[in-house]
Amino acid sequence: MPKIRVTKRFHFEMAHILYEYDGLCRNIHGHSYNLEVTLLGETLNQPGNPKDGMVIDFGDLKTIVKSEVVDRFDHALMVSQMVPENQLNLLKKTTDRIIVVGFQPTSENIVAHIAKILQQHLPSGVSLFSIRLYETVNSYAEWFYSDNK
Repeated sequence: MPKIRVTKRFHFEMAHILYEYDGLCRNIHGHSYNLEVTLLGETLNQPGNPKDGMVIDFGDLKTIVKSEVVDRFDHALMVSQMVPENQLNLLKKTTDRIIVVGFQPTSENIVAHIAKILQQHLPSGVSLFSIRLYETVNSYAEWFYSDNK
């Protein structure tokens, strides 16, 4: 059976802070993120099965990415755990949607974080091939499985 890649696009709004960064991104700011998730697998070969010929049902892929990434990240503020506790406490008073992560929340680190999350939730026989995270219409970070084996 040939290997086939399938891709689905998603969108979410999220703010972040780059702690002690030497430019404007050290301030709270947001992005309209576009996310492309590409999976790799063989198509189901079960004539008569309604999912015959699919690598994964796009609806199933949507459910996984929406519940594990989009619903958690959308309209949230992502900050590094390096931010001092007193500042984190002030931020927590302004929003109940704060995500504290163990890394600087750059696009590069966020795309790797999303890959780690999604790999834990994919059905057997399907693997994560790549993820592309657009921070702006002109700028994106990509993660490829082949680069991270």
